[in-house]
Amino acid sequence: MKLIEGISEDVTVLEAHGRVDASTAKEFCDRLITVINSGSRRIVIDFKNLAYISSAGLRALLLADRAATQKQGKLALCEITGDVKRLFEIGAFLDVFMICASKQEAIGRLRLA
Repeated sequence: MKLIEGISEDVTVLEAHGRVDASTAKEFCDRLITVINSGSRRIVIDFKNLAYISSAGLRALLLADRAATQKQGKLALCEITGDVKRLFEIGAFLDVFMICASKQEAIGRLRLA
């Protein structure tokens, strides 16, 4: 699992690569919390290069979303496709998070939020 961080239009963009599973979920969560605690209030997590996310990874997203909310921030997820999207559907997470088709849509929605 790798997270590549960037800034676009004053929104922090994190590109997730690889797999978020039981062995990488803590690192994933810690990195998200660090970004939130560093002052980022609008964060997009781009899933286009993520091959798999386990229940531990979904829990990490829930914890990060809660942390962002406590700091008056917002998360948006984008480019969720294939098996990863099926896992979001099975777990009923599509209604829990702000999910956008593209990174630009996510950035735009966060800037309006």
